[in-house]
Amino acid sequence: MAHALPPLTALRAFEAVARHLSFTRAAEEIGMTQAAVSYQIRVLEERFGGPLFLRRPRQVELSEAGRRLAPAVTEAFAMISEAYADARGEEHGTLTISASVTFATMWLARHIGTFQIAHPAIAVRMDASNRMVDFTREEADVGIRSGNGQWPEVSSHLLMPGDFTPMLSPRLAASLKLREPADLLRLTLLDSDDPWWQEWFAAAGITYEKPVRHGSVGMQALVASAALAGQGVAILSRALYITDLAEGRLVQPFDLVASSDFGFFLVYPEARRNVPRIKLFREWILRESGILPSPEPGENPDPSL
Repeated sequence: MAHALPPLTALRAFEAVARHLSFTRAAEEIGMTQAAVSYQIRVLEERFGGPLFLRRPRQVELSEAGRRLAPAVTEAFAMISEAYADARGEEHGTLTISASVTFATMWLARHIGTFQIAHPAIAVRMDASNRMVDFTREEADVGIRSGNGQWPEVSSHLLMPGDFTPMLSPRLAASLKLREPADLLRLTLLDSDDPWWQEWFAAAGITYEKPVRHGSVGMQALVASAALAGQGVAILSRALYITDLAEGRLVQPFDLVASSDFGFFLVYPEARRNVPRIKLFREWILRESGILPSPEPGENPDPSL
């Protein structure tokens, strides 16, 4: 079937332009002139028999055919690169993880060491940001996103649900006896604008009205830090603070845990699901988060996902 393949130089140019949606940036990446990239795209389109890009003023878009072709070409080049590195006995390169500040701080940083020990040939780079990474334009292998798991053009795997409940420091909890959920209203509720407060109190059968003087932090990691310092009560994702609860740094005063469709998900481009370092990280984090059981002795650890 080799005779049916278009020139690899043209495919390489196509992949770079499709990823950047820019002839200029693609040319810079692959070391060609912009004119040479344009020529390679024309060669490919002539071989293909139709346009792969829509040229608009100051903008390039993939055509429908281009959108169908681009993911497979990206995956193919990624797999060739990984296979070449393996054949040369090289390390697997760098795994770049984009994660929200809260998840990166409260969970990933505490667990990633076990992945690095298990896979010392893979260097890990974490980008902690609440901005949603764009895999088509940014150098990220995987992301950890919060939401409902429905995002276009990516595979997503639930890592932990977004169940939430109030937490506070043991010292603050000991300062007054909390017999029922309504007693929390006598304390400072951190990030009192957070809609989770209203949902949790509603589940407890209590009407919650925001105080006249209220505030919003909007980042769980900061709210949790304030709770750990004894500055008030935080409403937090329970799964992220299991260790703090188990080791006594935080207290969950009531058993009531509210649920939502919010959760933390592992995401990556569907076209790159078989890239070795992504497969290894996927298998590791799904087991580390408890979604998959630990493999039995002799069992192939790679899940069929």
